[in-house]
Amino acid sequence: MLPAPPRGAGLLRRLGAMVYDGLLVLALWLVTLFPMVALRNDAVYGATLQTLLFLELYAFFVCFWLFRGQTLGMLAWRLEILSDDGSPLTLRQATLRFFGAMLGLGCAGLGYLWILVDRENRAWPDLLSGSRIVRSQDRHAPDA
Repeated sequence: MLPAPPRGAGLLRRLGAMVYDGLLVLALWLVTLFPMVALRNDAVYGATLQTLLFLELYAFFVCFWLFRGQTLGMLAWRLEILSDDGSPLTLRQATLRFFGAMLGLGCAGLGYLWILVDRENRAWPDLLSGSRIVRSQDRHAPDA
C-alpha cells in the first residue's frame, strides 16, 4: 500500500513564502524597468510592457518549480512542491498551478483561504494542478 501524501503546509507559512517571492519578483521587475525608463527618458507603459512583466512572473515561478521544486521564498520557509504522487512537477502541472494561483489571489485570496477548510491543507492551485506544497522536513521525516 502506498503511503498517504504528506499534509499540505499551513496558510501562514505559505503567506511568508509568498511575501518573500513577491519581493524577489518586484526586484526582477525593477531590473527590467530601470533600463527601459533610462533609454526612453520617460515613463514606460502599455500592453507590451505588461505582457513582458507577466511572462517574467510566469517564468520565475514555473522555472523554479520545475528545476528546483521550490522558489527562493519556499526555500527560506522550508517548503517544497511535489505532485500528489510524490514525483516532481510537470510543465503542465506548473502552468496549471500558476494560473490557479492567479485565480486564487484574484478572488480576494479565497483560493488560499481554502486551506482553512480543506482537511489536507490544499489551496486552489494544489487542487487544480494535482500537486501540493509541504514542509520540507515533513516529506523526509521517518514514518512513525
